[in-house]
Amino acid sequence: QAQLVESGGGLVQPGGSLRLSCVAPGFSLDNYAIAWSRQASGKEREGVLCISSFDDTTYYADSVKGRFTISKDNDRNTVYLQMNSLKPEDTAVYYCSPKRVYGRACPSYSSFNSWGQGTQVTVSS
Repeated sequence: QAQLVESGGGLVQPGGSLRLSCVAPGFSLDNYAIAWSRQASGKEREGVLCISSFDDTTYYADSVKGRFTISKDNDRNTVYLQMNSLKPEDTAVYYCSPKRVYGRACPSYSSFNSWGQGTQVTVSS
């Protein structure tokens, strides 16, 4: 499974916004679901949300509902994670992973296993 390249992290104040990018170098995102996960220091990696090959969204983390959205630009082979109303507890390294799919829905989070190098997001005043 190919790895994707994450970018867009940084330092932001609580209540602020960031948009992360996940680029597929050299291959099309057609027929792939893309998931974002995050790992805070000293904690296990957790699933955040996913966009299916039909652009349907699945949330793996209830804590981000209403604040995070995911979108895809097929022409740019890029998936975006828009994060609004950021909280200090959102501080983590964020990763994305592709998963070849044959149906409409996002697969379970545990089926994603090709995470990139990640991008650090720090929410602090």
